[in-house]
Amino acid sequence: MEIIEPRRQQLPNTTTVLVLGILSLVLNGLIGLILGIIGASLASRGMTLYNENPDAYFGYGQLNAGRVMSIIGIVKNVVCVIAVIVMLSLFGTAMFAAIASSF
Repeated sequence: MEIIEPRRQQLPNTTTVLVLGILSLVLNGLIGLILGIIGASLASRGMTLYNENPDAYFGYGQLNAGRVMSIIGIVKNVVCVIAVIVMLSLFGTAMFAAIASSF
């Protein structure tokens, strides 16, 4: 009797998560933040599928790499957005002080 091994399929959205993770690292600001959030959410769906039945899927390493890059991109872009907000508020305060001192 021959034992037939079930075919393993690739986890869904592994390439998409990897590309979104890379783009979230490359792009700055809100666009990179949004892409990182989308990549992390797609990765979490794929990870739950893999954890339910690990023998049915392959590509977990690629999915995990994309997830890690998405998380790093989210943190980097949050810091970037906060820095822009601080710089704009400092610039606005300086401009207001310059205008107020001229009166």
